[in-house]
Amino acid sequence: MNFWLAVFRQVGRNLHQTWTSQLMTFLTVSLSVLIFAFFYLIYTNMLGAGDRLSDDLRLIVYLEEDPGPEMQQQLRQKINNFDDVEKILFVSRAEAYERFATQLGENSDVLTDMPKDFLPPSIEVVPLQSLRGYNKIKLFSEYLKSLPGAEKVQYGQEWVERFYYFTRLLTIVVILSGTLLILTATFMVAYTIRLTIMGRRDELELLKLVGATNSYIRAPFLIEGILQGLTGSIIGLSALYALFRWISLHFEGPGPLNLFQFTFLPFSEVLIIVSGSIALCSLGSYSSIRKFLKF
Repeated sequence: MNFWLAVFRQVGRNLHQTWTSQLMTFLTVSLSVLIFAFFYLIYTNMLGAGDRLSDDLRLIVYLEEDPGPEMQQQLRQKINNFDDVEKILFVSRAEAYERFATQLGENSDVLTDMPKDFLPPSIEVVPLQSLRGYNKIKLFSEYLKSLPGAEKVQYGQEWVERFYYFTRLLTIVVILSGTLLILTATFMVAYTIRLTIMGRRDELELLKLVGATNSYIRAPFLIEGILQGLTGSIIGLSALYALFRWISLHFEGPGPLNLFQFTFLPFSEVLIIVSGSIALCSLGSYSSIRKFLKF
């Protein structure tokens, strides 16, 4: 008990003597955690939105003519030859007309003078969840274009492609921000601990001469790194949560943001980020201890 009390006293002295560099390190770690967690939060929510939207994903194959029962069976077989699908639905010209009239609602009277067979027949194909990657959907679309009587295939190509590339961009940003977190947390803490050691070198050598153990001398510096990682990550994540709540409160109601159900990071991932920050800061502290404390 006396050992740890003395160690924490030394930690307090170190923090007091180098408070300016400690504050800069603390702010740097907090900002790095905030930047990484911010982009990671967007990334996870975009993946969740993609999963939800993929549940409604369907490829529509427009045909030249309504296929008969035998042709429908052949088309169904050809589609399944590519891969098993969740659902295949044939929509005739008349059914397409009825759907269109229902979608128009009160404005359906604009169809009064229109023939009921002006819309093309189609096949609605709902792929399996395992077949909903962008590249697979693209290959599937090319395959469906080769079906007999197929004129065109639609599945929101432009939107899906933009969403895919935006997710890829977010992946790169998350990796870069994670790299920033690693570099800043490790090197800033290492630099701060180095300054503390250099400023107290004579005192530390004297402590060693009067019988202080290596653990007693090194423990305060290691605890400093742990505290920097812990407090920096907590403050960074707290700032992110405050920002998340502010956005949620001010953007409720109808609008484009409500197309997605944004959620905060789960507690398990918060713990991983905090633990990672502590580990990185501890690593920076340990590297300085090994390099500048040669006893």
